[in-house]
Amino acid sequence: MSVSFLVINWYLQHKRELPWRECSDPYRIWVSEIILQQTRIAQGLDYYLRFIERFPDIRSLANASEDDVLLLWQGLGYYSRARNMHAAAKEVMERHQGVFPSSYGEIRALKGVGDYTAAAISSFAYKLPHATLDGNVFRVLSRYFRIATPIDSPAGKREFQTLAQELIDPKRPDLFNQGMMDLGATICLPSSPLCHECPLADSCLANGMKEQTLFPVKTKKIVPKERFFLYLVVLDDGHAYIRKRGGKDIWKGLYEFPMIEMDKPIEEAEIGHLIQQFSGDFTNITLHEISEEKLHILTHQRLHARFVTATGKPTQSCEYLRVPIEDLSNYAFPQLLSKGMRHLFTITS
Repeated sequence: MSVSFLVINWYLQHKRELPWRECSDPYRIWVSEIILQQTRIAQGLDYYLRFIERFPDIRSLANASEDDVLLLWQGLGYYSRARNMHAAAKEVMERHQGVFPSSYGEIRALKGVGDYTAAAISSFAYKLPHATLDGNVFRVLSRYFRIATPIDSPAGKREFQTLAQELIDPKRPDLFNQGMMDLGATICLPSSPLCHECPLADSCLANGMKEQTLFPVKTKKIVPKERFFLYLVVLDDGHAYIRKRGGKDIWKGLYEFPMIEMDKPIEEAEIGHLIQQFSGDFTNITLHEISEEKLHILTHQRLHARFVTATGKPTQSCEYLRVPIEDLSNYAFPQLLSKGMRHLFTITS
C-alpha cells in the first residue's frame, strides 16, 4: 500500500476535529494557517474563534484599523503575521474585488503568504495538488526515508518538497496534507514518538534501525541574542505614558512604556542615573519601585527586562501618549509588558 493511502486512511479515523476543517472557506483556512504558524493548536484555537467573530470575512478585516487587529492578536506573538494579514486583506479587496484568489500563484503572492501557507490554502479550500511542508511533515518524511540532508538547508528544502509532491494523492490532496500534518503533530513527535500507533511504522527506515531521535537533521543551532530593557512606568494622576513602537525591530505597531535598551545587565544602582535620559520628556521624576529582572524568550532573542514605577509630569516636548490607567487594556502591548503591568496596577477589561 502507498504512503498516501496509509496516511489518508489513518487520518480519516483519527483526525482532530477543528472548526476550520469543517468548511472550505479560503478566508477562514487562511486565518487558521497564519494563526497556527509558530503556535500550538491549544493556544491558537481561542484566537481563531475570537478573530473570526470579530472579522468574519475579508472585507471586515480589510476595513479594520491596524490597532484593532493588533489588539486582538495581543499575546500570540510574531506580530508581523497580523500586520501582513491586514495588508493582504486590503490586497484582496483592491486587486481581487474582495474575492479570495483561487490559484496557488495568486495566493502565494499575498503579503505574508509563503510556500507552505499557499499550498495549505490551495489544497484545503480548492483541492489543488500542492504538498504542504511544515515541521511536522519534515519530521515524518525524514524519519520514514531516513534522510540525512539538513531540513533547514536550501538543498534539504528542495529535496523534501520534491518528495512530498511525489507522494501526494492528486485526487485527495487535502486529506493527504492534513493527514501528514496530524501524523507529525500527534504520533511522530519530536521526542518519544508513538511508533506503535503509526500507520507507517512497518516501513519506516528510522524506526527499523531505532534511530528516530537522529532525525530530522538540522544545521548548527542559532545562538539567541541577549537584550536588556529598562522600562519607566510614569504615573501621573491616574494616567500612564506610552508610545507606539516603529522601525524594523520586534513588536512594530505595539505600544510600550518609555524604555532604554542597554548592552549589558542593568544593575539597580545605575537605574537612577539612567532615568535621567528621560528628562526631555518628564520632569520631577520620583522613583518608587524597581522590579526584579523578568526574562522573556523569543525564537532568536532573550529579553531581560526591569520595570521602574515613578511619578512625574510631562514636559512641553513630551512625545508620549497620556492614557488613563483603566484604558490601557484598549492598547496592544507585547506579552512581556502586559504581564508586567499585572504586577504594577490592575487594568480593567
